[in-house]
Amino acid sequence: NKPVKTIVAPYGEALMEFLKYGDHKLGCVLCKRLMLRVAEKVAESEDALGVVTGDSLGQVASQTLQNMNTIETGVDLPVFRPLIGMDKTEIISLARIVGSYETSVQPANCCLGPPLHPETGATVSKVKQAEDVLDMDRLVKETLENLKTLEVSYVEG
Repeated sequence: NKPVKTIVAPYGEALMEFLKYGDHKLGCVLCKRLMLRVAEKVAESEDALGVVTGDSLGQVASQTLQNMNTIETGVDLPVFRPLIGMDKTEIISLARIVGSYETSVQPANCCLGPPLHPETGATVSKVKQAEDVLDMDRLVKETLENLKTLEVSYVEG
């Protein structure tokens, strides 16, 4: 079992900035765009040709077709979504098979303040306007400066 290099990006500071921004409805979309932009930079540094996400169409507000399209305009690398057509039951079953289920159900503080009524049809222009106000380039840079690299081994249980 060869350990897998895992790069963890701390998003706490950026999430606090999103909470301060006036249009809370855009929080999920802004967060996903930040994640993809950071992932793209990591992918480029690792000579990867794309970014893979766990998005499944319609599972959460950021995964409407409109929002996924708006989110993806923030990066140049291709975004691959192998789970796109799976429902929650199928994804859970697959997670159990590949050994990621236990990790996926652990409590996480990654979403500090999901909006009560998240935007499900964000437009690129509205999101870019928010990113300008938030200085998204700075948030991406700060997140990249604080990456942590771990070696994770899969242990059959």
